[in-house]
Amino acid sequence: MKFEGSYVALITPFTATGELDEDKLRELVNWHIENGTAGIVPCGTTGEAPTLTFAEHEKVIKIVVEEVKGRIQVIAGAGSNNTHRAVELTKYAKELGADAALSTCPYYNKPSQRGLYEHYKKIAEDSKFPIMLYNVPGRTGTNIEAETIARLAEIPEIVAVKEATGSLEQMIKIQDLCGDKIEILSGEDHLILPMLSIGAKGVVSVIANIMPQEMSDLISSFLNRKYEKAFELHKNLYDLSRNMFLEGNPVTVKTAMKILGRLNNDDVRLPLVNSGQKTHDKLVRLFKEKGILV
Repeated sequence: MKFEGSYVALITPFTATGELDEDKLRELVNWHIENGTAGIVPCGTTGEAPTLTFAEHEKVIKIVVEEVKGRIQVIAGAGSNNTHRAVELTKYAKELGADAALSTCPYYNKPSQRGLYEHYKKIAEDSKFPIMLYNVPGRTGTNIEAETIARLAEIPEIVAVKEATGSLEQMIKIQDLCGDKIEILSGEDHLILPMLSIGAKGVVSVIANIMPQEMSDLISSFLNRKYEKAFELHKNLYDLSRNMFLEGNPVTVKTAMKILGRLNNDDVRLPLVNSGQKTHDKLVRLFKEKGILV
């Protein structure tokens, strides 16, 4: 299975009363398909997985798979710092018909590199399902080192890594150690162009929630060696990407989506809170400067 292109780290829409907005979720899935997104990644950080109930987590994956209907890939968020729970979620994603599972590095309990290897080995062996590692030490407190990723790449089910360390040096090392045994996707929107230049095949993107066609075009332009067009798209998306984290993720991107008419509200769940007026006004100014808000 090939992982290439722009994968959206999909937000989870809520109703005004704080419940899962199923209709809006289905609408967003279809909008992404219409705008060139290569795959949907539900129930990740941007999807507020930590504050979804187990039932909601599974329901979101189920709805996304149902709505996609095999038209693009679904990489279901299935990570946990409880290995048993991660196995359960991965098996559930498989049963529902997702194409792969995104499995975050275990957070808070800070395992050793040997512990990380055993964690992912257990998930792979028990699920027999394609797994994309998610390396984001800024959130988990632990870096999956390149040597550990190389060991994991020998396991048939470990097929890709979402690399969000922000370190180009680490990605180069992964590339050197793994070759074509694992596909690398950027987990940092603002670094997508340099990461493509050293071997990444795409991105799991936050900004694709508001600019799906542009992010898809950036990656396809680069992979088709249309470098000038890719650079122009990168320049246009760079400031937008950096400003999507003014108040953390997905607080700011939900506000952006509301401003642009993609969401009815920008509600998030505690301990996250809605962005303030200063962030709202800055985004409005930025979108007007970029010509995406009249």
